[in-house]
Amino acid sequence: MSQADALIAELRTRATALGFDAFGIAATNSRPDLPERLRHALSEGYHADMDWMEETEARRANPNVLWEDARSAILLGVNYGPDFDPLELLQHKDIGAISAYSRNRDYHDIIKGKLKELAGLLARRSGAEVKVFVDTAPLMEKPFAEAAGLGWQGKHTVLVSREFGSWLFLGAILTSADLPASKPFRESCGSCTRCLDICPTNAFPAPFQLDSRKCLAYYSVEHKGPIPREFRSPMGNRIYGCDDCLAVCPWNKFASVSREAKLRSRPELERPALADLVTLDDPAFRALFAGSPAKRIGHARFIRNVLIGIGNSDNPALADAALARLDDESPLIRGAAIWALRRLNAARAEALKDNHLSRETDPDVRAEWQGDV
Repeated sequence: MSQADALIAELRTRATALGFDAFGIAATNSRPDLPERLRHALSEGYHADMDWMEETEARRANPNVLWEDARSAILLGVNYGPDFDPLELLQHKDIGAISAYSRNRDYHDIIKGKLKELAGLLARRSGAEVKVFVDTAPLMEKPFAEAAGLGWQGKHTVLVSREFGSWLFLGAILTSADLPASKPFRESCGSCTRCLDICPTNAFPAPFQLDSRKCLAYYSVEHKGPIPREFRSPMGNRIYGCDDCLAVCPWNKFASVSREAKLRSRPELERPALADLVTLDDPAFRALFAGSPAKRIGHARFIRNVLIGIGNSDNPALADAALARLDDESPLIRGAAIWALRRLNAARAEALKDNHLSRETDPDVRAEWQGDV
């Protein structure tokens, strides 16, 4: 066994011991197609209002612009396979559907420590420089994970693994070491279009392309303003993220439940009642989602999402919950509360309209009182 092969074997063994489920290596120049692909997505506006993607375009498209001395990328995957069916949750309109990746600890925190330890081993053994990344820099992990043999980017743009389906968190170590690359994975979606067909908002303009301007995961997590009217009904009870295109992938039949306990669902986040969630104040919201990635969207955006779920519940008994939020200090919450109330009790909303309009100064909230549902 060569010295390089021995080093890779040691790194792979240590990665498994640290809790990583997938390991591979790609050269940093292995994806010369990325600049053109990224430019196309940005020119089409698929990034919506995530301006940081355009601002970091050059670095995102080429790891050697991000770090000139990088020669190899070690890609690691952690299985977060859920122990529930995300699609089943959508049938229960009185509960909030929370994406599988955010029902416990933030994966960034879990993976970064493991990456640092593995990178430290590489640095000690090789003397090379190392840098670690978990969504913390403009690095396109999924294409490089494909080049490193972890899987392939499916038609839903998410990495698909033969072993773990669509349920892999990715992390990367860039290094100045010139390491032997793994065998790339060939795309294996075939003629299947389940992930495209299930999308309730037709967010895929073509296979392997995602338009964030139509994506419910984008609107519930990244979008800071009111949810556009045309996407409110399709949101259903999705209050954080959307797993539809991931959950329907047939490769999930080989997936297993995550072995990382910190990534498994906390009981209180499995089937939370919308009636309970809508009453949360900011401290209670932060306490409920302590350590979860869901906390980063903040209280107002979260309650906005819950109120959209309430408006879609078809349960008139929840109208009072929307009514209680009409005078919230956040215009984002007030606007969503108006929409929910008008959906569940139009007569009550109409009776309150003139009084609230007379003292409302926010243009978005005024538009909610005056607009269509």
